[in-house]
Amino acid sequence: MAFLPSMIDRHQSTDHCIADHGKNGSANACVDVLIAARDRADTIERAISSALGQSEVRVVIVVDDGSTDDTAARASRCDPEGKRVIIERLESSVGPSAARNIAIEISVAPWLAVLDADDFFLPGRIGPLLSRSDDCDLVADGLLQVSEHSAVSASPPPLALDLITQTRRLTLEEFALGNVTRRGLHRKELGYLKPLLSRQFLDRHGLRYDPSLRLGEDCMLYARALAAGARFLLIPAAGYVAVERTDSLSARHDRRDLEKFGDGVADLLAMGHLASREREALAKLHWDLQCRAQWLILVEAVKSHNLSEFASAFFCSPAMTPYIMRRLLDEAPRQIWKRSGLRYNW
Repeated sequence: MAFLPSMIDRHQSTDHCIADHGKNGSANACVDVLIAARDRADTIERAISSALGQSEVRVVIVVDDGSTDDTAARASRCDPEGKRVIIERLESSVGPSAARNIAIEISVAPWLAVLDADDFFLPGRIGPLLSRSDDCDLVADGLLQVSEHSAVSASPPPLALDLITQTRRLTLEEFALGNVTRRGLHRKELGYLKPLLSRQFLDRHGLRYDPSLRLGEDCMLYARALAAGARFLLIPAAGYVAVERTDSLSARHDRRDLEKFGDGVADLLAMGHLASREREALAKLHWDLQCRAQWLILVEAVKSHNLSEFASAFFCSPAMTPYIMRRLLDEAPRQIWKRSGLRYNW
């Protein structure tokens, strides 16, 4: 499924980017960094500055997704001369996927790097990715993780999420299985990775972010790329720091977000050319998303004190009941501990 937007026409070519390297003081400035931001005045300067510090970055493209704060103004401070930061302000929010698609249409570099507005790069992150990009369409490094408090105070240092320990190629089967939820491993799913993306590959296969998704949009783009034959290389952590925030979109999704994510996986399953092992892996991911959505239906029933909806959610499927039971057993101690007023560190 392709998602080629028509909101903004590309005004340059990637050839122009290559011929124009010298303007930014670096002959290897062949990466555009894309940032979709909504009400991120508190972190946008950190994100942009970390990208501008990479010698391989041509420009940083910020799409202000209908912010109600001064995100755009703070972004402008990072580049007073307006040479390396492009800001596109939207009057109303279109969502992270559509905002990233707009950034892609503005970009001209042969390689694209997505950066969440509350995350940042460590110095020297892009170079190791580019050095391994020959014969690849996507190149991703393992994530580093830090809490927002630690990111502000600069201590302790980011912790590596240990999903990539050695350089290897990623298959669609491995990717799908790598996104099935594992207990206690938030943000270790492969769909959270932020690879360099080949602009040529995206354009050739008509790939963009699915604007209907507000959860799993990265995961679905990578899965569709792999299904189209993308060569996806993984390397150990090079310096993408994911900041854990309680108000992030991934932390406050609802069951409808999970259901839309599941619909995208179902669309992939409908593709006729997939191998049986790829199809089996995607089916496991689809089932995981259904279980997670069903759990949120049960949670909503509890919050509304609706016993009949709770019973309906609990007994919706004999195959799903064991998952619901495990979640209930996991959550019970958390809630008891929370009500006691003591700190819960599990």
